[in-house]
Amino acid sequence: MKNTILLLSTFALGACSILGDSGVENAPYTLIQRDEAKNIEIRNYDSMILVSTSTQDDGRNGAFRRLFAYITGDNQGAAEIAMTAPVFMDSKADKNTLRGSEIAMTAPVFMNEDAMTPTMAFVMPDSFTLLTTPKPNNPAVSVSEVNDYKVAVITFSWTLSDRNVEKHTSMLEEWLDSTDYEIVGPKVLAGYNGPLTLPMMRRNEILIPIK
Repeated sequence: MKNTILLLSTFALGACSILGDSGVENAPYTLIQRDEAKNIEIRNYDSMILVSTSTQDDGRNGAFRRLFAYITGDNQGAAEIAMTAPVFMDSKADKNTLRGSEIAMTAPVFMNEDAMTPTMAFVMPDSFTLLTTPKPNNPAVSVSEVNDYKVAVITFSWTLSDRNVEKHTSMLEEWLDSTDYEIVGPKVLAGYNGPLTLPMMRRNEILIPIK
């Protein structure tokens, strides 16, 4: 269920703190506007390399396992790229089948559940480009580049339950209605913490593409 799957279904990082510090690189962005009272920001992600997979057939857990396998070696990379932190390996993933480069994990994990094909995506470290990102061995995993991704973002704690997502989506949409920004795409969920983080210390976000 959505409100009980949370990462392994947001982050399986062994080094994540129960107080919320996952200790990994965050995807960089340019801050355009901030409403501190409502925890809302307008951001522009200049460039991101995303490694994505569908959640349609086997949900968030299955998608997470495929992406986690990719960053821990199920790719066609030649160089060894060290992980930034230890990780918890899900019991259903066979570590012996993994090969290739290991890639540092970056926050957040994106979940686009409103698209025609719902997806989960990991953001590659900022040093990666579309050309240098290792190709996945699994055909269900794809690599893409996003440029000039302008979004309205609301940040909140606790979990990415349906109720919490609906509440904060409504708050963000109401705020946007009072501005000149135009919504141009479906919302995306973002999680920054692992399952050991206390719910009240978790950082979650809803991103709505705008222009």
